[in-house]
Amino acid sequence: MINVLLVDDHELVRAGIRRILEDIKGIKVVGEACCGEDAVKWCRTNAVDVVLMDMNMPGIGGLEAMRKIARSTADIKMALSQIEPAKTETPFASLSERELQIMLMITKGQKVNEISEQLNLSPKTVNSYRYRMFSKLNIHGDVELTHLAIRHGLCNAETLTSQ
Repeated sequence: MINVLLVDDHELVRAGIRRILEDIKGIKVVGEACCGEDAVKWCRTNAVDVVLMDMNMPGIGGLEAMRKIARSTADIKMALSQIEPAKTETPFASLSERELQIMLMITKGQKVNEISEQLNLSPKTVNSYRYRMFSKLNIHGDVELTHLAIRHGLCNAETLTSQ
């Protein structure tokens, strides 16, 4: 039997990993700690074969805790993890605030003259923003812009048809 200590400052992460490990024959989660300091103390007083530890935690963190555990108990194997939120790629990240504002107005069906009046810009300036957006997004018109906005959740077809 492999005795495992889970160390993460997020209780939900520990619970999820515990649930996964409980289904694996020959592995037993014998303890949990929410910070590096607690993990070091736990390993000094309890028998554990493997420590699964998050690198980024408040306090001494995973790397420093791993060093301290290794100094006091050479037999323990350790695995560090670093979970980062998934980065959602959106083509709209390259647009300026004004371009985003005009893009949303276009997707609502507003015409260049309406947008220029509302924003106190000349129609030529609004068109400059439009064509700059088209270039940045690699599209060729308002319809493609609207489809792209729908696909990335910036607007939806229901709100477009209700106007």
